[in-house]
Amino acid sequence: MNISKHTFKNKAGDELSGVLELPLNQEPHNFVLFAHCFTCNKNFLAVKNIGRALTANGFGVLRFDFTGLGESEGDFADTNFSGNVEDILAAASFLEKEHKAPSLLVGHSLGGAAVLFAAQELSSVKAVATIAAPSSPQHVKHLLKSNISDIEKNGFSTVNLGGRDFTIKAQFLQDLETKKLKDVIKDLDKSILITHSPQDLTVEISNAEELYVAARHPKSFISLDGADHLLTDKSDSRYVGEVISAWALKYLEIPNQDKVASKHQVAANLGAEGFTTQIKAGDHSFIADEPESIGGNNFGPTPYELISASLAACTSMTIQMYARRKKWPVKNVETHVNHNKKHAEDCEHCERTTAKIDTFEREIVLKGDLSEQQREKLLEIANKCPVHRTLHSEIKITTSLKAIE
Repeated sequence: MNISKHTFKNKAGDELSGVLELPLNQEPHNFVLFAHCFTCNKNFLAVKNIGRALTANGFGVLRFDFTGLGESEGDFADTNFSGNVEDILAAASFLEKEHKAPSLLVGHSLGGAAVLFAAQELSSVKAVATIAAPSSPQHVKHLLKSNISDIEKNGFSTVNLGGRDFTIKAQFLQDLETKKLKDVIKDLDKSILITHSPQDLTVEISNAEELYVAARHPKSFISLDGADHLLTDKSDSRYVGEVISAWALKYLEIPNQDKVASKHQVAANLGAEGFTTQIKAGDHSFIADEPESIGGNNFGPTPYELISASLAACTSMTIQMYARRKKWPVKNVETHVNHNKKHAEDCEHCERTTAKIDTFEREIVLKGDLSEQQREKLLEIANKCPVHRTLHSEIKITTSLKAIE
């Protein structure tokens, strides 16, 4: 994916810092604006994972730091919720000026509440997704409850949140009191996705229920069962990114375009970072990747898993094709394949000529009222599947470098 840093100014004149991630070798079909959680920043791991899952599915994603957080200018102590909403509008204006106005807003926790307020000001936005969002901005007072009396008495207080000290002023609390999210969401003419964990101990699941009841259709809810509020488990944040990607496709305009342009039957494109590879095979586009253990994101199957998948698919197809021609009662064919070598081990020694033998372990499950003779014949047919024969044959690969146009 194509990653670049950018800055833009908010309404108060502070310079905000953002990161824009674009898919490789294609124009993003839509742009997403991501608002992080209260006192987090754009480089929070969950934010990056969600954003990259969206980018892998063809979205352009801008994540940025609110005023006074991360690499953005300004004093956090002088900010309030209204300022966060204005920061989102400034980020949207930057996207519209430099690329294309966002059609999807995503917000985590208080950022989820903020994107709902911002969405009413942005005509380009067609869909909004929230993650563990409170049903009222005032919920933040729950996090500050032990310091509220000091804030009311002295006008400010130093609050420790997530191991970091933040100065919260009385005007922050006063601003929260004026914001009525339920009134906003019930009149919001956008498609809405609400995601929340039943085990969230910071923002209880009841908040999701209140938002859902208040929202207009079309609205959706996805339970993030087992996840914590900050989505500290990588699998949870990646799941959220994939869910939002799939959900948004129903409500956004997606132009028909190839992720990788090529005259060949198959093309694969990989940039300077990671191993997430965009693949075009015939009329179909998908992603390959490597496991996290060797630096991948695990967004797709590995190259060897793709070979194994080809063998498994071809085996099932060949058996069923033969059985249908013979009118044998094969209700279902399952083919399971294991490959005994890891791709990373091979690549570390690609230049060596002493390669290990590749072994594919294949197990076939035939469902249907078949005689033993029929089953034995179908096993014989499995060994004649075209991919099986290709893997067993002597293979020649010719490689050339194409001049960059």
